[in-house]
Amino acid sequence: MIFDCNAYLGNFFSRQIRNNTAPELLAVMDENEIGRAVVGSLSAIMYRNCQMGNEELAAEIADYRDRLVPFAVINPAYADWEYDLDWCVNEMGIRGVRAYPQYHSYGVLDPCCKELVQACGERKLPVTFFGRQEDYRQSHQKVDAPDLALNDLAQLCSEFPQVNFMILEAIGHGASRFVTEADTLPKNSYIEFSRGGVDELVSALGVERVIFGTGIPMKYPGPAFVCMELLEASDEVKQQIFGENLAKLLEV
Repeated sequence: MIFDCNAYLGNFFSRQIRNNTAPELLAVMDENEIGRAVVGSLSAIMYRNCQMGNEELAAEIADYRDRLVPFAVINPAYADWEYDLDWCVNEMGIRGVRAYPQYHSYGVLDPCCKELVQACGERKLPVTFFGRQEDYRQSHQKVDAPDLALNDLAQLCSEFPQVNFMILEAIGHGASRFVTEADTLPKNSYIEFSRGGVDELVSALGVERVIFGTGIPMKYPGPAFVCMELLEASDEVKQQIFGENLAKLLEV
């Protein structure tokens, strides 16, 4: 079964998103033989209080929990984020958290980010970071959201070896510490390759820490499938990447 780690529902602040309701997203998944997907709220990224987006997501997927696995968007620079996190765990049943430092005005290595990571570790939740949500060259003229520095993310992972991290939409990971220092960093990072580089990730991290993601409906799913077609590996290895690794990580 294909298990997509990188899907969304809701609206993005700067452009129209099609197929962004649960039934529409499931139709896209069916067209591409994607059995399950991790979903987060696009709306939450730019809501002043991102918790409103999490609550919208909970209502949207209520009838589709067999296929849509919720992650909450949490902003550790916002007041009372700990309460929001606990609500998402206890009421929403999230399986992980998505963090957006580049949109919420804090750094990956800032104390508030480390507090979020620590809180997720205590709740056994993986934390997701996005190298980019959209191409910086296409971003809204009023928003400054550059790509995250992958070496800073690698440093964060090294400081919290007990926490699992998912790194999505990353470009240039081949030159980052995730690859160049793969033998010395904790083996707690799982990297998605929809922007390329699956071969080097498999070689550096091992197949067990490479996960499949498409970015639907913000992106077309085709490129991620092309990467898998071009990967020279057995069907067994590809099945691990397509879904088994993520299912094991999330225990679902």
